[in-house]
Amino acid sequence: MRCVDDDPTNDYVEFDTMIARPPQTQTAALTFRTGDERLIKLTDNAGKKVGALLTKQGRPAGVLRVAVMGGGCSGLQYKMDLQDGPANRDFLVESAGVKVVVDPKSALYVTGSELDYVDALQDGGFKVKNPNASTSCSCGESFSA
Repeated sequence: MRCVDDDPTNDYVEFDTMIARPPQTQTAALTFRTGDERLIKLTDNAGKKVGALLTKQGRPAGVLRVAVMGGGCSGLQYKMDLQDGPANRDFLVESAGVKVVVDPKSALYVTGSELDYVDALQDGGFKVKNPNASTSCSCGESFSA
């Protein structure tokens, strides 16, 4: 330690050595795996609808995230979200002209699934045909595996 100026009564001191290095800004490369339609497949109707929704949100190069979360009548439920791109450790699948991302935990539940879109007033919307679902509730919104 040394005084900043020649006045020994000055309380301001400067350290000659630093105890810790200054933080470095390091950007880690995003790592995700590319999968195929054996993980999840979109029908043409679902691909068109997701593509239209991505374009409407101003994300033409965006992705559809499909996830499985705890909840619902049967214990598990699907969550779908439009995002800008994959996150770390995601699986990326291109199906029906749309990029779909699935996190590793959800991949255990959705492997072999098909996502369809039905344009109808009653029972319309996105429908998941999941061969891993052992039971589903009567409303069709949740499942168990």
